[in-house]
Amino acid sequence: KDLHLPVAAPEVPSSPRHEFPADWSIKTRLLFMSSQPFTWAEHLKAQEEAQGFAQHCRATETNLPQSVQEPKLSTELRCAFQQSLVYWLHPSLPWLQLFPRIGADRKIVGKASPWSQDEALQQVLMSDWSVSFTSLYNLLKAKLCPYFYICTYQFTVLFRAAGLAGSDVITAVISPTTRGLREAMRNEGIEFSLPLVEESRTRKQKNSEVNLETEVVNSHEVGNSMEDGEEPAPSDDDDDDDESFSWLEEMGVQDKVKKPDAISIKLRKEKHEVQMDHKPESLALVKGTNTFTLLNFLISCKSLVAVAGPQAGLPPTLLSPVAFRGGTMQTLKARSTNAKARVQSAYEDIFSLEIAGPVMPHSLHSLTTLLKSAQRGAFSAVLYTHEPTAVFNAHLDNASPALNKETICKDLPTCGLHPKTLDQLSQRPTLGKSSIRFLEMKDYAYTWKS
Repeated sequence: KDLHLPVAAPEVPSSPRHEFPADWSIKTRLLFMSSQPFTWAEHLKAQEEAQGFAQHCRATETNLPQSVQEPKLSTELRCAFQQSLVYWLHPSLPWLQLFPRIGADRKIVGKASPWSQDEALQQVLMSDWSVSFTSLYNLLKAKLCPYFYICTYQFTVLFRAAGLAGSDVITAVISPTTRGLREAMRNEGIEFSLPLVEESRTRKQKNSEVNLETEVVNSHEVGNSMEDGEEPAPSDDDDDDDESFSWLEEMGVQDKVKKPDAISIKLRKEKHEVQMDHKPESLALVKGTNTFTLLNFLISCKSLVAVAGPQAGLPPTLLSPVAFRGGTMQTLKARSTNAKARVQSAYEDIFSLEIAGPVMPHSLHSLTTLLKSAQRGAFSAVLYTHEPTAVFNAHLDNASPALNKETICKDLPTCGLHPKTLDQLSQRPTLGKSSIRFLEMKDYAYTWKS
């Protein structure tokens, strides 16, 4: 071994695992590659498609053998594949792509939107949307829906049932947030935390305890940091601000220099809060009964719907793994291709399967489970993440270490997910602010990069 090589942190787990961690981000596209063809995923018969839809609606549990000998001839595999592509959406406007919503103006501009200038029509759409949102929340509370997303033009909300992501209560995570949205939530009496800010503070506190002596020695250098565009933390006492201008009086120019008023001082104090707006660190966590208050807040929240631009008057997109009132059944788009790839001096056949659409966590898990059997335990996948949702993998402060799994997860098996998928999504998030970008299976074991 060359001892002079720098030791780099491994990008993949040091040992392959039989399961990959839950990824709560929404994927826009999956690209699977394998040395085995994906012809089994093509040209489903009408009967197989119908059976797949029925299996989804009835939450039929499909358990395939470890290796399917003739995938193209396996009706069970093809029906299960159709079943795993289903998701539910509201509103359904076939001429508009309703996911993603953040940064989607260019895709929507120029498309017909009769509601944009019609207030009565906007009210009808929002009224319908409120019914669908309430229906989803009620299903979630009854553990008949595991989770769902609300995708607005500015932020995304992920509601999760009690028992998922290591939590013993219903949780809702909102990202990204702004100071205005957080203020409005506080005014409504919604209790929430900012887990990533608190985590950062705890880390800084530990560091500051360690570096306390160094900081005291170097305190006179604080002024130099201003050159880097930073400001020293403002004092809590307004009198300090007045004292800091006493040197102007000594020079006799106090009247020529405008002193900051109370609002400016307040703004400076709140600068750190505004600085995290629109960033992953602004993730807000709402727990338990506060999620019901959040539901009512979101239904009447003005910033939920754009007032101008291509998305004006268009209600947020609701995405769910299960049926709900006003929801429309949709399917992810699947397309298989084959190509030649150069491996050393020869060319080898590489087969690929592309899945496009809003791929939710349960779909990613069920698709990889099918591929494990169909591709004989060997495939790789490139995962394209809708970036604003990657932060949903953050470790939340509400995960109880001694979670009574049996009590909390008792009713979850009726939520419409396969038991193995449910088991994966029940685990505490471990990916942090990142998401899985590359997934590989060899000999029925996973490695991944995030």
